[in-house]
Amino acid sequence: MATRPPPPYGRRMKFGELKSVGHNIADSLASGIGLMLGHDLSDIFGEAANSADGFIVVDFLTGATTGAEPSPDLARTVREYAKALHGLCERHGSSAFAALTARYDVDRVYGRQFTVTVEDRSGRISVDRYLGVPGRKLPAHRR
Repeated sequence: MATRPPPPYGRRMKFGELKSVGHNIADSLASGIGLMLGHDLSDIFGEAANSADGFIVVDFLTGATTGAEPSPDLARTVREYAKALHGLCERHGSSAFAALTARYDVDRVYGRQFTVTVEDRSGRISVDRYLGVPGRKLPAHRR
């Protein structure tokens, strides 16, 4: 039985792959189920909505947050997501992210939403807004 060789280390991930990883990890946290971690129930939208700031920004590379101060349980969950992302990048032989953040808030019109910002090491940036859980991409306005 043939085994698959390990991924080539240092392989450069395509930007679309980075965006996909960014959406998936942000959507996992948004779901409150924590499938990427295998456990945890969290309500990042509830915590954001019940705060004076009205939003929480998660930095998935560092495990830090800005905006509303998360509960100790949510702060721990965010740190675990950062560790999981680091492990995922190591397994795939790539650390192509320069930035990966998500801003979670609840809008009076759209409801639960999150905005994912991905930047690669060459400076290419993508900002995508998703509505609901699971996150559906908001179509861009055409002018």
